[in-house]
Amino acid sequence: RMRTDGGGHREGNRKTGDAMSENINPNCLLKALYQNAEKHVSKDELSKVSPSILPFVEEVIHKAEGAKAVLTVLLTSAVYKKLYPEQDIRLHQAGIAGGYSGRTFDTQFITPFLREKQFPAMAESGWLTRSLEQKKPYNADYPGAIRPNSLKKAFLSLIDYVEQAEPSDLDSFISYILERLIQEREKHSIILAYPQNLTIQQILHLIQEHFQYKYQFDGVSRLPTLAIYAAYEVLINELRRYHGRLLLPLENHTSADRKSGRMGDINVVNADGSAYESVEVKYGIPINLSMLNIAYEKFKGASMQRYYLLSTGGVESIDSKSVNDRINDIRSIHGCQVIINGISSTLTYYLRLMTDPADFIRHYVNNLATDSTIKYEHKTIWNNLVESLLRERG
Repeated sequence: RMRTDGGGHREGNRKTGDAMSENINPNCLLKALYQNAEKHVSKDELSKVSPSILPFVEEVIHKAEGAKAVLTVLLTSAVYKKLYPEQDIRLHQAGIAGGYSGRTFDTQFITPFLREKQFPAMAESGWLTRSLEQKKPYNADYPGAIRPNSLKKAFLSLIDYVEQAEPSDLDSFISYILERLIQEREKHSIILAYPQNLTIQQILHLIQEHFQYKYQFDGVSRLPTLAIYAAYEVLINELRRYHGRLLLPLENHTSADRKSGRMGDINVVNADGSAYESVEVKYGIPINLSMLNIAYEKFKGASMQRYYLLSTGGVESIDSKSVNDRINDIRSIHGCQVIINGISSTLTYYLRLMTDPADFIRHYVNNLATDSTIKYEHKTIWNNLVESLLRERG
């Protein structure tokens, strides 16, 4: 008989009076497992897992940064099996006969946990990845295009292991994953270089090099936003036009404006919270008429004074006249001054306005250190670029 738990997802039959499934809250379980994993790592100890699955676990851990969904789905499956041992976790969708909603459980418990602990994590759920969301059981014949093949083999082998594991082995398995994630997180902790006494040209060169590096992992599109935000963090306290106004904190890179109620990536508001100025930042995409019209739809109902559309790709040449005509129309109809520009030229202008451009570097480095989108690779490259610049400067 199928039943629904408090989270609205279906479960398979469970033994009557099963204390684990009935009494343990997933958040409490995750907290306890994490605390235990921290103790093990602090003592340079790791939980014992079967040597036969160890290479598969290491495959998932080593590729976790670029394959967050695989890690998420694997951990979701293991934790769910721990809580509800009668459920076949290979049947990962409620629409599969005898299945449960892995996505619901992940969204409610696993992904928030991963994000909180600064482990590799999806924005919402591992089941939003096409290679893992297919309505087929996670068995040897699963057709999802998980790449590379070594990762697919590791994932399906571990799912099979979780399904058949004894409770004590499952405890060790989950603990080992958390311990290895802690180790990787700590290994990737890095102190960011903070160069001082740079000229404006040197700062601009350094920032451009950081934007344009060919990174292996995603997150590079966040860098221009962090740079423009750093400029605002300085200018909000220096320019008279921002007196009495507030720079709102940056939101998550994946937060949709329509959900957050904000007009752009960067937002300055009046003392009463009403919109004053916003900036939309694009990476590698030239600004065109469509983008401008979408932006206008966001702010046309607000008393916006200025709206910036900035892109590392500049303005699409074929649309330049129509874009300028539309900007003039918006100014006449609404009153808002829309400004389109490249990221580099905007930063050049902003840096020249600052009392001390070193303040910009300080804020940019702090943003790199604290923004959840930024990965170890982006931080390492920043340090390498700073070191290279300082060597050239002598």
